[in-house]
Amino acid sequence: MRALDIITLLLVIIGGLNWGLVGLFEFDLVRAIFGDGASYTATESGISRVIYVLVAIAAIYQITNLVRMLSSKARIREIS
Repeated sequence: MRALDIITLLLVIIGGLNWGLVGLFEFDLVRAIFGDGASYTATESGISRVIYVLVAIAAIYQITNLVRMLSSKARIREIS
């Protein structure tokens, strides 16, 4: 695996775990770590915004990897 694949996969996992915490316990871990306190939303913290954007970009990158992988498997099935 390339380093970019590993980094983006880790970011997607972090994002998924964070959304799980938000959904189950209404606890935003990114905001808790990088937010500016309880009176601010996560998007008001510059670092939190950067993390959320990086997670979104990583998800888009992983979607393209998934499409490539699925099309490769389809071509292999056609050949055999």
